[in-house]
Amino acid sequence: MAIKNLFKSKFFSKYTQIYKEQGYKGVVNEGGWKIFIYLFLFFLVKGIFWLIIGYETVKLVI
Repeated sequence: MAIKNLFKSKFFSKYTQIYKEQGYKGVVNEGGWKIFIYLFLFFLVKGIFWLIIGYETVKLVI
């Protein structure tokens, strides 16, 4: 249930509505660098997380 509530937050609903009406250009115009930074940090943390999982798995097996 927590994940459903995350996507219903004001932040996501605002930009989802803008995306539906104006597309990517509208989201970039409204959010600017803030959206880029959030996406960059999300994928950075996600990548680091997967590297740690892989490293710990290999370390456990060997």
